[in-house]
Amino acid sequence: MANVNWRTINIDLLDPESPANFSTSSLAPAVASVSASEVQNLSSQIKQLLRGGDSEGALRGALENPPYGGDAAAKEVHLATVVEILQSIKQSEMSPMLSRIYGSDGGVEVLDVLMKFLYKGMSHTSQPSSSSARSMSPQSTGFSQIHSRGGGEGGGQAMSVLLSWHEKLVEIAGPGSIVRIMSDRRTM
Repeated sequence: MANVNWRTINIDLLDPESPANFSTSSLAPAVASVSASEVQNLSSQIKQLLRGGDSEGALRGALENPPYGGDAAAKEVHLATVVEILQSIKQSEMSPMLSRIYGSDGGVEVLDVLMKFLYKGMSHTSQPSSSSARSMSPQSTGFSQIHSRGGGEGGGQAMSVLLSWHEKLVEIAGPGSIVRIMSDRRTM
């Protein structure tokens, strides 16, 4: 018998169904690449719908075409468009609109995309921007003033809108929407 240290043999390599025997890149869904100009064109079309008074159509248009394969600039433009749409919709119209979207074909997926945008928007508005960090003014107390009252540059208002949409969305779509977006590998 040969001197083999049985403890050093990787038995996972011998199992054909082992994760060591397939590429984990196959777990991530393929996404089409999207340029910033395409997102900008879509954004202008969506804003045209919003100006025309079709806020539900604008919201559906923005949510049915998320820029999963876009660069950071394209994703920021689309996020700003979605937040603008959400801010333009009255609070009394939220629940009926979400119910109509939820009841339509593909409504669950559309609302999951909305949940992704809500979380992306919340993380975006909670971080101080680099321009506000440059304009810090030291106070006589020794503390620095990073934001003005209310969160600075409308961040508090945007956060309030996003949180109220989140509340209504969980009411309509349930907590399963949160679980689905947290496990989805496609990011905004």
